[in-house]
Amino acid sequence: MQTPYDIVIIGSGPAGLSFACSMLELGIKVLLIERSNFESISNPKEDGREIALTHLSLKILKKLGVWELIDQSQVAPLKEAKVFDGDSPSLLNFKPDQKNIDALGYLVPNHLIRQALFDRIKDADNIDLKTDAMVSDVKQQKNNAQVILENGDIIDAKLVIAADSRFSEIRRKVGIPTLMKDFSKVMIVTKMTHEKPHHNIALECFDYGKTLALLPMVGSASSVVLTVKTNESKKMLDMSDAEFNKFITHFFKHEFGEMTQAGVRHSYPLIGTHAQTFIAQRFALIGDASVGMHPVTAHGFNLGLRGQDILANLVKEALDHGQDIGSDALLKLYEKKHINLTRLMFFGTNGVVALFTNDAPVIKQVRRIVLKIAEHFPPVKYLISQHLTEAKKSKFLPF
Repeated sequence: MQTPYDIVIIGSGPAGLSFACSMLELGIKVLLIERSNFESISNPKEDGREIALTHLSLKILKKLGVWELIDQSQVAPLKEAKVFDGDSPSLLNFKPDQKNIDALGYLVPNHLIRQALFDRIKDADNIDLKTDAMVSDVKQQKNNAQVILENGDIIDAKLVIAADSRFSEIRRKVGIPTLMKDFSKVMIVTKMTHEKPHHNIALECFDYGKTLALLPMVGSASSVVLTVKTNESKKMLDMSDAEFNKFITHFFKHEFGEMTQAGVRHSYPLIGTHAQTFIAQRFALIGDASVGMHPVTAHGFNLGLRGQDILANLVKEALDHGQDIGSDALLKLYEKKHINLTRLMFFGTNGVVALFTNDAPVIKQVRRIVLKIAEHFPPVKYLISQHLTEAKKSKFLPF
């Protein structure tokens, strides 16, 4: 059986759903294909992950009509961020530099963003959702592409977009090589309440052998992110609530008083990926399928949202001018606009991780020097702060 669509999106995670939202009311037919069941997509469960949205991401979500669908009482502004190195006095402190910016970013539970994205497209006339479906292959041709499902269905499309995670099977089947970085670490996340206020300040503590971050949520609660070596993760996950509470409270030196676990502990292996190219004939990668970031800089979701926005704008321009939405020229322009930034972010982040998680004495000294220089040299702090917020750069500074 053959069914024609203008665009087929494989994967209905945040990137896939965001792109579908970008295609609303454009007069083209879009199909979302998802291997999970309808319930998991239409009613996403809390997964422990909090998304630190940049100002650019906030702007995009507003443009998509998604931001107003998120419960604003669950949005926490990030007023400040502090980076610590082990037990040394070294500290890097970030605050918004511009008077018209009240926060570095905004912390939102991941499942609330996914719910809002789904709610935005669920009743759209031009978007179909096919769940419990597996793609067995994608065949690319000059004038169209074919998505072949495991049940034998064949779906024609002018453009196929893969948004099926950093471990994308479709990316591999299309023949796009991908760099993979296994950090041999596991990220453990959970919500915790505490006696003393966090003042909407995010903390990143690079201790020796492990990393602990605190992301301020609404009220006297925070998302605690513990990164440990893979062989130590089971011990942390198997701790009783009382043991875990004591461990985290002690780690933060009782700065927040007694800390109490208020959510389930979730764990995620840390593996970074970057595709060698983001495009092929009538085919494009977005979201984690293009670049899967280490979470230390909190830019994974933001890069995915930015990438789909670039591609969506190019598709809109092509439609406005009666051009082919799956042309090589359009896809090459998408890659040109997006891939260089993702490479900079991917390798830069990996460099930060390497510098701040290496316990060799020489490296410890180097990172303390780096922190001291960055903290006391305003242009460096300015650049990093601008990058965190993705805010408009000042016309008075040549950076």
